[in-house]
Parts: sequence; structure tokens; C-alpha cells
Amino acid sequence: MGVGSFALIFQILYALGATGLGLYGLHALWLTLCLHRPARFPLPAPSPGDLSAIDLPAVTVQLPIYNERHVVVRLLDACARFDYPPDRLQIQLLDDSTDQTTSLIQRHVEEWQRRGVNVALVHRDAREGYKAGALRDGLASATGEFIAIFDADFEPPADFLARTIPHFLGEGRAGIGFVQARWGHLNQNYSVLTNCQALALDGHFVVEQTARQAAGYPFGFNGSGGVWRRACIEDPAVGGWQADTLCEDLDLSYRAQLAGWQPLFLPDLVAPAEIPPQLLAFKRQQFRWAKGSVQTLKKLGSAVWRSGWSLPARLAGLFHLGNYLIHPLLLFLLLITPLLLLLGVDPFGPLAWLSLASVGPPLLYAVAQRRLSRRLWLRRWAYLPVLTLLGMGLCLNNTLAVWQAFANRPGPFLRTPKFRVEDRADSWRGSSYALALDPVVLGEALLALYALGSVWLAAAQGKWWSLPFLLLYAAGFGLMVGMGVGQSLRLRGRRRRQTARFRAADLVKTQGR
Repeated sequence: MGVGSFALIFQILYALGATGLGLYGLHALWLTLCLHRPARFPLPAPSPGDLSAIDLPAVTVQLPIYNERHVVVRLLDACARFDYPPDRLQIQLLDDSTDQTTSLIQRHVEEWQRRGVNVALVHRDAREGYKAGALRDGLASATGEFIAIFDADFEPPADFLARTIPHFLGEGRAGIGFVQARWGHLNQNYSVLTNCQALALDGHFVVEQTARQAAGYPFGFNGSGGVWRRACIEDPAVGGWQADTLCEDLDLSYRAQLAGWQPLFLPDLVAPAEIPPQLLAFKRQQFRWAKGSVQTLKKLGSAVWRSGWSLPARLAGLFHLGNYLIHPLLLFLLLITPLLLLLGVDPFGPLAWLSLASVGPPLLYAVAQRRLSRRLWLRRWAYLPVLTLLGMGLCLNNTLAVWQAFANRPGPFLRTPKFRVEDRADSWRGSSYALALDPVVLGEALLALYALGSVWLAAAQGKWWSLPFLLLYAAGFGLMVGMGVGQSLRLRGRRRRQTARFRAADLVKTQGR
């Protein structure tokens, strides 16, 4: 096989990769355009003021926690203050903790019990099935007809149940399986990193979830800030909570819709949550979401394709489940670019088409922020360049997650640490939950050098139009390395100073004796 044949093969592979990225960009553009469609559920929203005229059903609020001593009290306090009849409200703290979280929350549970709140601590010694297992086991003692779920980092408003439960009730609503609220942010302005994550999450909820609902496409339960109809979870055709993926929420919601249950998204109801302030915590969260969504794609992809949904709905569902496949595509394009350059091929041709489709994500984020605030939208959207670099820099981290999913590599449910960081005066570095630097940073450093080498090669050959794309890779991986190492060094310094203070205090005590 000659050089020309190799060049042709690499050109075809590169064009396919660029086409894949272009399709994701066009999908984002399509969802943005779908926002103008009429709502999928034209039924008028029930008014919370009419609750006195409704025979409200029993609700169980499930709070799955694992080593969450910083935030669990805030979560329980918020749920205990729900504006809902106390005799129809049950709160379950589904606790798998192995640290002092259990003793801390036990005292707080007893205090709320003395105030007349029906709250119970359900502790498991074995973390079987992780979050899905905790939710499944909790149903055995749940008394509610509806199940509200909140992760540990949430602080739902007092009227959350009053604004969600009525959507399940009344004529024409018996088929609604779950209601999902929009996530808000308790610490959006804490740092550049949290602002970037807020921008991404707003794009998902304000545009993607709203557009999927308006177009009649399937969409997912986001794992927290929502309510399930218990009959939907326990429907034999649905199959209940299952722990064979790391995205048990996405898995269950798609199985429910495949079985005929309907979802409902409420973009005007906000459930605030804490955004990870540590880059390594954010990367761990992304890894779990990437691996879990691809596991769900493998598990349910064929069922989605064979379903009775319309062709656009089936395609939208597959794009949704395979959303994280964009990262292996991005990594592949970087790895193959210098090979093309060495073979004398200009990779800009496919990139030109990609640039046309790349307008989709920026427009999606702009529309999301414009809908949220006409006054602040431009200031918030200005974080898009940094978010773009984060997306490029996550290529390796999320590609490893996708590879583990396709290779059926088992792995534990690694929680995202929460620190109760709500304003800039708060710090997460003193917490034992803060994560140490992982070996992936070495691969990211090597990829940053690889991208810089590709930049030099493209410049040497006069392939100037390829430089911006390659520089994005270099900057993205450089950001991952710089921010990750920087945060880790400050964390080590903080812990070293704490250790020194503890030793000094012990020395003073010893001398005092």
C-alpha cells in the first residue's frame, strides 16, 4: 500500500470524524430552533393556590447520601420545611456513609422528629447497587404514592412539592411518569470554573430539555430535583431502579418512556444545587456521566431504534444517549491531524464544514442565557471561550469513560464531593473530601505537547487555517493541566499547614503535662 493510499484512508477517517462533530453541532442548532414549537403538554398548569381543593396524595422524599457531612444538614432542613401536609409527607435519608456523616445526621433527624416531621434515617452497611440500590431499597419502606428525589448538594424551595405534585393529578395526567425541575446554582459566581459549568447546565436545561419536550422527543430524568410516580417505577414493563449503568436516572427515564409513560419538564421551577468548585471533582462527575450515558446507549439503543416513536424522535434519543461520543471524535481528530500533515494533506477542508455547524452550541448557550436574564445574559455568555477550552480539555478524561463503557470495564460509583461552597469567602481546600491529582493529568500534558507539535508542523507547512483548531486543543489541555496542578498544589499547601498546626498544638499539650 503506497503513501497515496494511506493519505486517502486518513482523509476519509478524518472527514468521517469531522462529519460526526458537525452532526452534533447541527443537532444543537436544531434543538435551539425547536424552542419555538408549542408545548408538548397543552394542559394548563395547576395553581399551587388551589391545593386546598385537591385531595393531595402521600409523597416520599428520598435523599440518597454518601459521606456528605458538609451539605446533608442543609438538604434535610430544606426538605423538612416543604409546604405540604405533614401527615402526607415522608422523608427518607438513604445513608450509605462510612464517615461521621451518619452520626451527624442522626442527631438532626431526631431534632426534626421532635418537631413532628416524619423523617427516618435508613442506613446501609453495604453500598450494594450504589445510588440505584439505595433508592430501590428505600422503596420497601416508602409510604408515598409519589417519590421526590434530591441529591445531597441541593436546596429545594419550600413550595417544590406544591408546584410539582398537582401536575400528576387530574384528567389527562395519569400517564405522566415523572416531573423534572430545572437545576439552579447556589454558587455560580464562585469562580470561572463554576460560571462555565453553570453556562453548560443552563444550556442543557433551558434549551435542550425544553426543546425536546416541545418537539415530543424523549428526554431524561436528571437524577435530582424531580418527582416520580411510584406506579411508573414499579411498572413491570419499566423494571424499577437498576444498577447496571452509572446513570441510573437516564436509564430508568428512557425505559419508562419506552413503556409508554410520559415525562414532564418544568423550566420555570428551579431547584438550586451546588456546582463542583474543584476541577478534579468536575472531571469525576463528567467521567461518571459520560460512562453512564454510553452504558445506557448500549443497553437501550436498539430498543430506542425499534420503538414506535417517530424517526426524528428516535434519532434525537440516540443523539441524546450518545452525546458524550463527541469527546472521542475530538480526540481522534487531534491524533490524526499531524499524520495528515506529514502526508501532505491539508485537514482544513473537512474543518470548513465543521465551522459551519459549530455555530449551534454557541447559539444554544446564548439563547439559554437570553431567556434567563435579558440584563445579564451577555456577561454570563462571555464565559463561552473558557467553556470551549474545558470541553476540549475533557477529551481524554471522557474518552477513557466512553472506552470503559464500550469495553464493559466495571468501576465503582465515584461520588462528586460537595463542600458547601456558596460564596467566594467559602473554601473547599480544608475538606478531606477534596480530591488528589490523578494520573490522567500526565496524559493531558502529553496531549498538550502533541497539539503544540501539530501547531508547529502546520505552521511550517503554511497550513494556516488549521492553526486555530489545533491551538484550541493545546489551550484546552493546557488549561486542564494548569488548573488541576495549581489547585492540587494549593490543596497540598493547605493540608501541610493544617498538619503543622495540629503538631504544634499536640506539642503544647505535651509540654503542658
